[in-house]
Order: sequence, then structure tokens, then C-alpha cells
Amino acid sequence: FDTTSNYKPISHYRPLTHNCSLKPQQQFLTMTAQRILTCLLVAASAPGITAFAPQLPSTSPPVTQLSASANDENSIAANLANAASVSILAATLFLNPLPSHADGQTKEFKLPPIDKSDKSRCVLNSSKMGQANAARDKLYDLRECDLSGVKGDEFDLSGVIMTKTDMSKSSLREAQFSKGYLRNSNFEGADFTNAIVDRASFMGSSLRGAIFQNAVLTATSFEGADVENADFTDAYIGDFDIKNLCKNPSLTGENPTTGADTRLSAQCGPAK
Repeated sequence: FDTTSNYKPISHYRPLTHNCSLKPQQQFLTMTAQRILTCLLVAASAPGITAFAPQLPSTSPPVTQLSASANDENSIAANLANAASVSILAATLFLNPLPSHADGQTKEFKLPPIDKSDKSRCVLNSSKMGQANAARDKLYDLRECDLSGVKGDEFDLSGVIMTKTDMSKSSLREAQFSKGYLRNSNFEGADFTNAIVDRASFMGSSLRGAIFQNAVLTATSFEGADVENADFTDAYIGDFDIKNLCKNPSLTGENPTTGADTRLSAQCGPAK
């Protein structure tokens, strides 16, 4: 530096970081890697964090370096490699997220004992709260109830619990069954036309001849259910759910009421 000019010698300036002597291109790469790590909220490694973190001013006299040392260059390369690895991992998780189970696919539930002292328990009641998240003022327990032929059109039955329940030949058109526990029950000939059966489980239930025309069946499980002669015409079924439904060996026959081919109505194609 020309001491006769207005510029002050380099030693006059206090270093901001221990990498203050890096070339502009190296400083740019370092800042870019730091921004990537900050946006991802993931630390590549403890040494990487230390290398990129600002340092407090040293109490010793500042030492000026006009070029980066070999160790600094190696450290930058290692940190950039770590940042790239983290970026690739984050992109992989984002594009291929781990599967999560909705309520309909949950395998195990712990249910309380049946309150058989409640004589008014086996009555079909619509929720007054009208919430798709199954909010009720008390447990809606219809286990072991005989409700064959019941009329429940447009009822909100969200959060209902049914096991060994007889709902055969019931009319449930436009009813809501969000988060319904509908296992090991009899729904033979039941009409679910235009119903919303969201995040429910029919595991082990008989749905022979049931009608699901134009019904919403998102995140609903038919695993282990008997769906012979059921009609799924125009029903909305998620891609993951329809793959499982098509694997159900009982997806055969023809609905006795609508005449629809069961397998074709579910858009599963002919059986192999």
C-alpha cells in the first residue's frame, strides 16, 4: 500500500473473522454455503459450524495475511461438501417423504369398556357440533348395537365407534363418518351414496352389496373387509387407498341394486 495516500495500512483494520483474508471468490462461496445451512436449519457438522460462525475479536494483536493458507482452503472445501450433502438429503426427504398413517390405516386402538348400563346408548344421533374432526361432548359408542335398517341420512356420525354392530340395510346417504371406527361390523346392503367417510376404518367388516356411489373415501381402510358386490361408482378414493382396495381379494361380483361391476366401479380393472 502507498503510505502517502489516504489509505490506512491493512494492519489498522480489526479482522471480522478468522477467514478475513480470503479472496473475494472464496468469501462469496463461504457466504453462499452459510446461507444454505441457515435456510435448511441443519448443521452439517460441529467443525462446519465453527468454521462458518463469526468469531469474537482476539485480544492479541491482529495478524494480517494477504492470501488464504492451505488449511483454510481445505476447510472451505470440506464445509462446502458438507453443505452440499445436507442439501441433497433435504431435497430427498422433501421429494420422497416418509409415509405417515392416517386414522384409517392405524392398526391398533385402545378402546374403553362398553357402558352397558346406558340404556339409551344404541341410538343413532347426529353430532350437534358438526365437526369433521369428530368433536363430541362424550364418547359416541355404538358397539354391539342392533341398528339394522336404521335411517341416518345426512347425519353427522363423526367419531362413532362400532364393533360387532349391525348396520345392515341402513340408509346413510350424505352422512359423515370422519374418523369413524367401523370395524368387525355388518354393513351389508348399506347405502353410503354421497357420504363422507374420511379417515375411517372398515377393517374386518362385511360390506357385501353396500353402495358408495359418489362417496368421499379419503384415507379410509378396507383392509380385511368383505367388499363383494359393493358399488364404488364415482367414489373419490386417494391413490394410496385405491391401491390397497384393488388388492382386496373380495373385490368381485356385481351390486344387486345398481348392477355395477364391483371391481370396475372401483377403477381397478379386471382381476388378474
